[in-house]
Amino acid sequence: MLVRRVIPNVIMLALLAGNAHAQETAAERAARLRAQLAEVQAQQTDLQARRAQIDEDIKPENIERSLAGVGSTRPEELREARRRQLEIQAKGIQSQLDSLVVTRTRLESAVVSAEAEAYRQSAGPNTTTSSNTKVSTTKQSPRQKPRVKKRRPRKPST
Repeated sequence: MLVRRVIPNVIMLALLAGNAHAQETAAERAARLRAQLAEVQAQQTDLQARRAQIDEDIKPENIERSLAGVGSTRPEELREARRRQLEIQAKGIQSQLDSLVVTRTRLESAVVSAEAEAYRQSAGPNTTTSSNTKVSTTKQSPRQKPRVKKRRPRKPST
């Protein structure tokens, strides 16, 4: 069944994304994460297509049509059983889609951070991060002069 094939793939992708190899460069890591992201997007597209098909199959006229060749003394029970079966499949696919959305979000953020790290590495070894070089200076416009508070002359006390 589709459920049994997709869930192990999602788990494998999550484990692979979490275990970054120490020897690979940030650019290689970003490329690997982009490939994983493409796989997750393909799985998500397949599941969305399957979910759309189930939504179409669950309509009463389509359930009726699917059971047209089956003879029974209680056709309403057959229709209800088919509807429940389709609802169970739809819930399973929806839960897979939800987990893929979480995986996709995590992979997208990992790709962004890996690409940023690759950019930092390509800039050279002497670059420092902004957190290491914080300088607090007050900037003043060259035209603007500092304000001097003028004192009013005191009134003589009588």
